Order: sequence, then C-alpha cells, then structure tokens
Amino acid sequence: MANGQSNIETTTERGGSRLNDLLMERLKEEPNYVSDEGKVKKWVVAEEARNYSPTLIALLLKEEKLRDTFFVEVAGAMVFKMESFLQFVEQKNYLSDSYTRYSQKIGLQIGGRFMNQRNEVELVFPYKDCILEGGQTKEDQKRNEIFFNQTLAQDEITQLLEPKVLTNAARYDVDGEHEVESLYPNDNFLIKGNNLLVLSSLKKELYAKVKLIFIDPPYNTGNDGFGYNDRFNHSTWLTFMRNRLEVARQMLTEDGTLCMTIDHNELGYALLLMDEVFGKENLKNIITAKRGSVTGAKVINPGVVNLSDYVLIYSRNSSTWKPNRVFRAKGRDDRYNQFIVNYEEGYKNWTFEPLADAFAYSLQTTKEKLKRALGSRYEEKLNDFVIANADRVMQFATLDDKNISQAARDLKQRSIANPSTVYKMEREGKSTYYVSNGKLMLFVKDRLIEMDGVKSFSEPISDIWDDVLPNDLHNEGGVIFKKGKKPEKLLHRIMKLTTNEGDLVLDYHLGSGTTAAVALKCKRRFIAIEQMDYGENDSVQRLKNVIGYHIGNDIEYDTRGVSAETGWHGGGSFVYLELKRYNKQFIDDIEKAQNTEGLIDIWEKMKARAFFRFNVEMQKMDDDIEGFKKLTLEEQKQLLCSLLDMNQLYVNRSDMDDAEAGVTEEEKRITKAFYGED
Repeated sequence: MANGQSNIETTTERGGSRLNDLLMERLKEEPNYVSDEGKVKKWVVAEEARNYSPTLIALLLKEEKLRDTFFVEVAGAMVFKMESFLQFVEQKNYLSDSYTRYSQKIGLQIGGRFMNQRNEVELVFPYKDCILEGGQTKEDQKRNEIFFNQTLAQDEITQLLEPKVLTNAARYDVDGEHEVESLYPNDNFLIKGNNLLVLSSLKKELYAKVKLIFIDPPYNTGNDGFGYNDRFNHSTWLTFMRNRLEVARQMLTEDGTLCMTIDHNELGYALLLMDEVFGKENLKNIITAKRGSVTGAKVINPGVVNLSDYVLIYSRNSSTWKPNRVFRAKGRDDRYNQFIVNYEEGYKNWTFEPLADAFAYSLQTTKEKLKRALGSRYEEKLNDFVIANADRVMQFATLDDKNISQAARDLKQRSIANPSTVYKMEREGKSTYYVSNGKLMLFVKDRLIEMDGVKSFSEPISDIWDDVLPNDLHNEGGVIFKKGKKPEKLLHRIMKLTTNEGDLVLDYHLGSGTTAAVALKCKRRFIAIEQMDYGENDSVQRLKNVIGYHIGNDIEYDTRGVSAETGWHGGGSFVYLELKRYNKQFIDDIEKAQNTEGLIDIWEKMKARAFFRFNVEMQKMDDDIEGFKKLTLEEQKQLLCSLLDMNQLYVNRSDMDDAEAGVTEEEKRITKAFYGED
C-alpha cells in the first residue's frame, strides 16, 4: 500500500499530464464515456468508478501504466484504488510544469475533493434506502407501512415491483361502456391500483416517452390523506415521494417536464428531494399560484392569510428543454391609441386618427361628451370597440437600427423620406412589417388571446399565477372532491407551456381527474393512475362527463372548466384497467370488516387462499383464537394484515399462468396486449 500511495503522488505531481493523456485516450474507447463533442465525460467516469463498473475496470487493467497506478495486488488479485482514481480524475487540468496537487480554484475540500464532487454530500433521512409500497386506499386510513430495505431485501423488492396482471378492462366513449377488444397506440388509460406498482409495471413500456408528468401529491399537512402511522413523518413522506419520482424520471423524454404542486409545509423538503433526483440545474421555475380568496374562515385568525400553492417545474434535460411561449389575459393597453381611418382602401392609402376620436365618431358624439355620456361604462365600451376593430387599432413603435436587418433599415429611411406613405415588408416565418414615417406599426390583433370564449389583451406569463382560480372550481367536472381539486385552468396552462397536441401526459396522483380531463380537452394523450377510492365522485365519472353521452342525436358533455377556451364539444375515449388483486383483496376485506365475527370469517378464507409471510404458523393462530377475540377491532385488523406477504398484494405478470393466481383467459389477453406481447 505504501508503494502504491507513493506512486500516485509522483504521477499526480510530476507526470500527471502524461498519465492524464493516457487515461483520456483509453477512456475514449468506451462510447458512453464520450460527449458529442468528443470530450471525456468525467462525471460519468467518476460515477462508474464509485460503482466499480466492470467496463471501466477492464479498460484500466488493459494498460500497464494505468494498472500499476490505480490498482494494488492483494493475494494474487488486483484491487481497484477507487479513491485514488477519483482524486486523479476530478482534479483540474494537469500541467507538466506544475508541482502543486491542488486545483486552480478556491473551495472547501474533504479528503482532497471539493464538497460538490463528493458523493456523500446529499440529503439524508431515515428510510431513504428503503421502498415504501404506500398501500393506503382511503384518505382517512391509517397504516403501519413496511419499509423494504433496498440492500437487505432486494429480492423482495424485485418481486414487489414486477409488472402486474391487469383486470376489469373497459373502454368508455360517447356510446357508453364496452368490452376491450383491442388496445391501440393512441389509447388513453386510467389505471386503478397502487401507484408505485403501476409505475413500475409501466417503466419499460413508457421509457423516455412521456412529455409531461404532472403530480398533485399529498402535501403532508396532517389533513390531506397522507396518514401513515409513522413517527418519522417527514421521512416517510420523502421516502414515499422519492420512490415514485425515481421511476417517473426515467419515463420522461429528453425534452420532457415534471411539474409538482406543493404548499409551504413540504416545499423546502420537496426542492431538496427534486434537486437530488433531477439535478439542481434542471429546476426551471417555482410558480406561485393563487388557490383561494381572502374570505371565510381564513380571515378569522390574525396574521397573514395563506393563499399560495407552488408549482415546481423541472426539466429532464436542461440543454434540450424548450417550453412554449404562453400568454395570459390582461387589461387594455392604452399605448394602442391610433386608428386606421380608411382601412379598406389598402395599406398604401392608410391615414390615421386618435383612437378617442374614432370611438366618439362610432357613437355619433364628440370626444368631449363621450365620457359624460357613457359614465362608468366608458372603459368597458372602449375595450369592446378596440377588440371589435383589432385589425385597425394600433400604435407606432420605434425601429431600433441595431436590432433590425439592413432591408428593414432601408425601408425605414424610405418611409421617413415619404411620410404620407405606408410601406410593407414581408418576412419569412415572421409577422409582416408595416412602416410609416420611420415608425413600426403594431396592431391590437397581434396582442389578443381568447380565454373562456372572450378576446382580451395579453402578456407573457410570469412566475405568479393569480388568474387560474375559476369561480366554479367546486363544480368543475361534475364531481365533488372534499379535499379540493386543481383548477382546469392551471393544468391547461401547464400543458400549453410544456406540451403540444398529441404528446403523452402522465399523472400518478390523479385524484379528481383534472389532468386527464384537460388532456382530453386540449388533444393530449394521457395515462392516469389512481389508488385512492373516492366512490361516486371518482375520476372515472368525471371523464365520462367530459367525453359526454348521447341524448338522441346530441351529445351532452361537460361545458365547465376550459371547455370554451379549447372548443371542447365532447368525444374521445379511455380504457379503464385495474391491477389484479391477490392478498390486496384480503386487506381490503379486513379494512371493511365491522366486527370480530367478520374478521374470523376472513381468516378462514385466508387460510385457504392467502400467501402468508414465511414465519406465520396458522395453527398457532387457530389455537389462540380466544386471545384474538380479546383484542380491539383495530388491533385484530392489524394482526391479520401483518400475517400477509406484502409481496403478493397483486398478481405478478410472471405468475399469470399459475393456477393459484386465478387469472382468467380474458385477463391474460388484456395483460399480454397491454405489455405488447403476442
């Protein structure tokens, strides 16, 4: 070991440049280590070293100089000196005339490496190295969750996260509910079941195919459905979120986006977690969204009234992320104060007058009498006039010679020489220039957007969204959601910002179904996952309302939310699927049981069909049935659930042909079709 340490110091200080060149030459033999520009991706190599990558180690062992430097022989075996290798790779450029071992920048180091280079500088919390299945199906439910350690229980985790069998398939369209004869590439899916297990089942099929993932997860407020019996509340929430985010990230396209809504309770934790999973460089925006008004019970207590939710926007890859330009409605811009008088005669003959004069003339009055005649309706009527004449109302703007082409500068000079003439210049792929007396003409028609069927002035959106809360949020979609639901306007804006028609959107905390409803209305494809049971007001009912149904020759469809803005008139379809339950069915039955007698009946059924944990002795349970009866009902339920093998909650795809799984031929057909099998 002493000789090895001496060797690395000598080569690092005096021969580092030659060794570095040799190392770079060998690393370039592996395409995954090389960027498009032909440079070695040192951060990739460093991660490979930390994971003792066989590919990397084989490359290093091929070269005698590298082998002697970065390995030591122990009992006939070559042992990789990972820390020495990382120290060499992560330092700055090696210079043949430099004798310092320190890189040419100032910063904090531990063990010879800067803190931002050290793998151990990270967000840590209890159970971070675990998988939390998160089996809760009702908001008022309390569960003692099992944490599967990713090292000690890897076999169990692998089995837990295997693709599952699908059941209860149904297709919904304007004609109602149908059997699923075939599945198509452009189908929309609503899948009922544990969202981690559904995500894991979809991982292969959806790898790098999803343009937008939107999630509205539990906020961990103590009153939002995240009700696990765990004294490490923040840790449980972080584990729950991290398990799902790590799978979801793999599904995003290179230019894809993940948007998460959250409130102040877990905002700090959420940002740290998202930075770790996605990379801090991929945080694009933190949006503040207004979610209420200063009314009702909120104003009783002293202090600041909390009305904010936050939308965290992360890209999959910062270098390829290209959001769309999105506008929001605003009040009339009074800089547009000119009116084209003789518009119909063609642009060469246009003349202009002040907007106020044209407005007064349209009402057969004078400018001086106009405001007195209209009173409080003046602004409303003027705005209506401007919108109705959007192609004739305009403003003159300065043409800055520094920011325009030579052709535009020449046009400007010609117009100054002939101030009574309007000049026109077509621009390929851009708006047409109209120039008068050296000024550019900007038209109201180019500043308008249509919101809820109404045209208005617009401006680019900022990171404060105080205009996405509709007046009828409670009634959107025709379902009542006691914990509240996200407005369709919010989802529509997010989809306009991050997707285009035909793109795939994923939501694995569907709730009331807003994401799927808006995706239908703005022509995006969706895959939605929901594990909570909301009864009659679930997302299936909402989507049926959106699609509509026949009344004679007409279709009755949802007209609320963004229906007017998107021109929605019903239609579309979706396929409903469920994960096929096995032990999960027993858990559901246990949770519904009202008394001890009901639980004993379930126990008898469990003995015949359930998968138990390896150390369960059924006879001991039978022998102590009187002791079981003395427990409280809640304790009895917890005991029965604890006997079940949590790896057998749902039927794995690999067990589909096992007779004990009870998979029907129809379920086999649908499952094979879903996973693209013959």
